[in-house]
Amino acid sequence: MSDSGTGGGAQRGREPQLFVIDPIQQLRPTKDSSVALMQAAQRAGQQVWVCTAANLAVHGRDPAHEPVVQAQPVRLASIQPSASGWDLPDPWFEAGPLRWMPLTAFPRVWMRKDPPVDEAYLYATHLLELAERLGVRVLNRPASLRAWNEKLGALRWSHLMAPSLVSSDATQLAGFANEHGDVVLKPLGGRAGQGVVRSHGGAPGLRALLELVTSQQQLPVMVQAFLPAVTAGDKRILLVDGEPLGAVNRRPAAGEFRSNLAVGGEPEACELTDQERDICAELAPVLRAEGLFFVGIDVIDGRLSEINVTSPTGVREVESLGGVPLADLTMEKLLA
Repeated sequence: MSDSGTGGGAQRGREPQLFVIDPIQQLRPTKDSSVALMQAAQRAGQQVWVCTAANLAVHGRDPAHEPVVQAQPVRLASIQPSASGWDLPDPWFEAGPLRWMPLTAFPRVWMRKDPPVDEAYLYATHLLELAERLGVRVLNRPASLRAWNEKLGALRWSHLMAPSLVSSDATQLAGFANEHGDVVLKPLGGRAGQGVVRSHGGAPGLRALLELVTSQQQLPVMVQAFLPAVTAGDKRILLVDGEPLGAVNRRPAAGEFRSNLAVGGEPEACELTDQERDICAELAPVLRAEGLFFVGIDVIDGRLSEINVTSPTGVREVESLGGVPLADLTMEKLLA
């Protein structure tokens, strides 16, 4: 079995690439961007290995405390878009035996574990950082994964965003809602639209809702002015080393304001506007400087919404709807 599709880019022998992911059996190969990236690495002549965050360790018997990993090699089948969706072989991957190896055996390691960014996730970034100090390139940089909350990180460019407030104080949040009318409440640790609530300043029970989402005013949340243009879609733009290589528009389902694909949003092909390219250009130098190689930003009506750095999705949709070989282009830039 092999993914024999032709990818662009220079090949780098049979170097191994390690992907730190959720258990591979749980991935949805026709949706998951990690699978698309693994296939592209394989097409570029790389050996693909996988592990979970729980497979990372430090070898205590070594005086240098070398970081190690229990990983397994995988071979992926070709998964191609078709008129009816995707041609998915069964099985779509074959895995070799698990074995302990030094993390330094992998020149490049992808940290693609899905949120939540909990204790296990944070400890994994610390272990990966030990490998980074020994010369391994970790994508995205472990320190930046810890520092960049996907909601709060965007506030570095608050002038590009809809009016926003982050607070755990219900009075402050209610005042913002009274000032702006329609608002959206976002838990800072949420993903894929989970827990996002729309309300307005005059809503009955607003105070009770704010106490609920802040865990009785103990956890901060983000509240933003609602952008009615979200009905036309929320654009996911994928940046690789700061360069926008593809985008997909996500239109909310009927009766829904959230456009995330996980909650029923409908993907559609799109082009970038000049305003959106300007947003990407403004973000690019900081993303490069902080080692955020593969990033997905969300833009609604020309306003920056979020900066996704943990395991951004959208590759499959960009490739199938836009005809852009995004995963292969990503590997080209990585291996250049």
